[in-house]
Amino acid sequence: MDIYAAHILDHYRHPRNQGTCSQPDAVAQEANSACGDNISVSLKLDGDKIMAVRFTGQGCAISQAAMSLLSETLIGQTAEAVSGYSLKEVKKTLGIDLSPRRQDCALLGLRTVQKALKTYKKRR
Repeated sequence: MDIYAAHILDHYRHPRNQGTCSQPDAVAQEANSACGDNISVSLKLDGDKIMAVRFTGQGCAISQAAMSLLSETLIGQTAEAVSGYSLKEVKKTLGIDLSPRRQDCALLGLRTVQKALKTYKKRR
């Protein structure tokens, strides 16, 4: 399957949940130093439950589409569950196989969300 499948290009060109949350409970930024991709996330939580995910960023179709797709699947999930997510969940969300180099791009959004949740948990 082509890494630029139609749904990936759609999420890259028309990202869902782009922007920032008003008065977020958790925020984080991450960058992929190998390619320059970057993502910032802001989250609204109700206790341990993710109520809203917003992101901004720049980078390749994989990093940005993966974050867009991930943002849709995270709403309603618990912080504890998302903290345990790995490449397996990201690949399932993307629906494609990834080369090792593209795995870093695909994981950028998840790493950013997990960083925000870790910071949130420490503050509580």
